[in-house]
Amino acid sequence: MHASLTPREIVSELDKYIIGQKDAKRMVAIAMRNRWRRQQIDPELRDEIAPKNIIMIGPTGVGKTEIARRLAKLSGSPFFKVEATKFTEVGYVGRDVESMVRDLMEIGVNLVRKEEQDRVAAKAEKAAEERLLDVLLPESQRGGESPIPMPAALEAPTPTPAADGPVSTREKLRKLWREGKLDDRIVPVEVSVPAPQVEIMSMPGMEDMGSQFKDMFSKVFPQRKKTRNMRVRDAYEVLLQEETDRLVDMDKVSETAKERVEQTGIIFIDEIDKICGKQGGGSGPDVSREGVQRDLLPVVEGCVVNTKYGMVKTDHILFIAAGAFHFSKPSDLVPELQGRFPLRVELRALTAEDFYRILTEPQNALTVQYTALIGTEGVTLTFTDEALREVAEFARKVNEETENIGARRLYTIMERILSDLSFSASDQGGQSVVVDPAYVRDKLTDVAEDRDLSRYIL
Repeated sequence: MHASLTPREIVSELDKYIIGQKDAKRMVAIAMRNRWRRQQIDPELRDEIAPKNIIMIGPTGVGKTEIARRLAKLSGSPFFKVEATKFTEVGYVGRDVESMVRDLMEIGVNLVRKEEQDRVAAKAEKAAEERLLDVLLPESQRGGESPIPMPAALEAPTPTPAADGPVSTREKLRKLWREGKLDDRIVPVEVSVPAPQVEIMSMPGMEDMGSQFKDMFSKVFPQRKKTRNMRVRDAYEVLLQEETDRLVDMDKVSETAKERVEQTGIIFIDEIDKICGKQGGGSGPDVSREGVQRDLLPVVEGCVVNTKYGMVKTDHILFIAAGAFHFSKPSDLVPELQGRFPLRVELRALTAEDFYRILTEPQNALTVQYTALIGTEGVTLTFTDEALREVAEFARKVNEETENIGARRLYTIMERILSDLSFSASDQGGQSVVVDPAYVRDKLTDVAEDRDLSRYIL
């Protein structure tokens, strides 16, 4: 958890992955820090302080989703991204808006369960090892018939009931197991057989019914035990999973997850501009769009949603909405919903310099990814600085002349440049390939000259 990062530190962490967009980074950093500040003050006042939800406005591919995703990862917060277009008001085909809170709760439970599993890992490994030795020891004592014979030192333990006989045999077995000498030995292990899976078709707006029925059936049909023969290494993994599950208290996990979702959860609603109804409309799909906004309103405003882990309050969940707003504007949203998103920030379109920085600065830059991918074939791929500037300028030009899809344009251009190399790299092991401006121009000549072709290819 990095909950106590200062806004400046949050921005500098986001800078490692996202180029530019200083205003948006500052705004989300303040929102994140305010959550930490809220936890430090008097509980009576704490409940009165609601998060200030944010609307990000900007064309596709400029970093709206990435900012929210990285922010959640940084703070260890449960994070769920959903497109507003998935929802339609109840009665139309689509999903119930409350389902996003249920999905967020599911993510929160998985997050906390993983943390708990890491916490009990050492204890679970020790218990699993003891259970594995319990399985191995009786078999070694009765000279068990196994496809892979026991090491000579343990093949025929002395039948005399010496006081330290079983103990020393057990310790010898432990040593051999830790050295990996028993990995391929076949042993019988009792494993749990899951209850039969039942798929429930649910009506729109009633998606939660399916999971409730599944839970009910799992209680009616408890897990059965079955003995299976498997390799020692696989048996250990099964036993480790069982011991981990036994040590993790799921009631505690649910409680912790519920607390974390309610206090630090983030829901990112993308494409919110697509549910803006045109002013003065009254029929057709616009009715449904406005219906979605009215259904969203209570969730964003603060309500209680029923999940299989209990009732979840949405009062302090941070909602970040995003949209390009090409054909509509934030003021086209219903006034009540506008009021629940008091913070607005515009993300600017990317320039050639931004594209160049995207190709060179981030830890996961496209150039790093392609170098690693081609490197697996034994081919050394390098990009010259001039070539990357050429690519960046090309991306800016194509975005201006066709649809502006932001940094995603770099994917199409880089794939075009490296497609021949990607195809033949497996036959070029040990060679080095340098991508320079001439190489870039050669691969892009035909699409660059034909405007119509560039619309389709890039």
